[in-house]
Amino acid sequence: MTVLHAFELEGLRRAGSLVASILAAMREAAVPGAVSRDLDAIGAAMLREAGARSAPQLTYDFPGATCISINQVAAHGIPDLSVLREGDLVNIDVSAELDGYFADTGGSFVVGQASAAQQKLLDATREARDAAIAQLRAGQPINSIGRTVESVAARRGFKVIRNLGSHGVGRALHEAPGNIPGYYDPRDTRRLHEGMVITVEPFLATHTTRTEEAEDGWSMLCRRGFAAQFEHTVVVTSGEPIVVT
Repeated sequence: MTVLHAFELEGLRRAGSLVASILAAMREAAVPGAVSRDLDAIGAAMLREAGARSAPQLTYDFPGATCISINQVAAHGIPDLSVLREGDLVNIDVSAELDGYFADTGGSFVVGQASAAQQKLLDATREARDAAIAQLRAGQPINSIGRTVESVAARRGFKVIRNLGSHGVGRALHEAPGNIPGYYDPRDTRRLHEGMVITVEPFLATHTTRTEEAEDGWSMLCRRGFAAQFEHTVVVTSGEPIVVT
């Protein structure tokens, strides 16, 4: 999607505000003893109340309103009967369609008290996302996102998951410019343009650069170590980028 009119930006802001509020509500409810499926029910209820639809359900018939990934599951985790425990590393990803506009957000956290190692991973991943967003400008190469993420990861002592990345969004959950790697690819000659709507969602990991699909056909697993993700939906401009989530 390319934003051309003020009403389009307002539509994205409404969708972005909704998914951000759902993520915050689910995060607050994610205490020791909480059940993954019950957290998803909170998100589903908030979507219904707003007249919105779950983007992964709408687009892929995903078996949940949101994605809830726990410990070795880095992404696309199916909400189920798993009970959260103190020290679990959790990622919640919320994406929705509202009045024809799609927005996507996500964040990782630790249930209860994070260990020093867990907090280091979370801080580095959030830093990578924010640094990548801060340098977005119309005309810049798209691979500047991966260059920035990779630079932060290396400086902080982490790896970048290479088969999960950012993407275009706005009128659909996944659209042009397609996959945007979280690592620097010098062969990628695409450029950002004014009004382009994308996600910025680095996945940083402790021990691996790839995830593997689980037997459920959805969950993406780290066979070694852990990964974290933070995500915003962003509109590119010639000046400061606009974060709608």
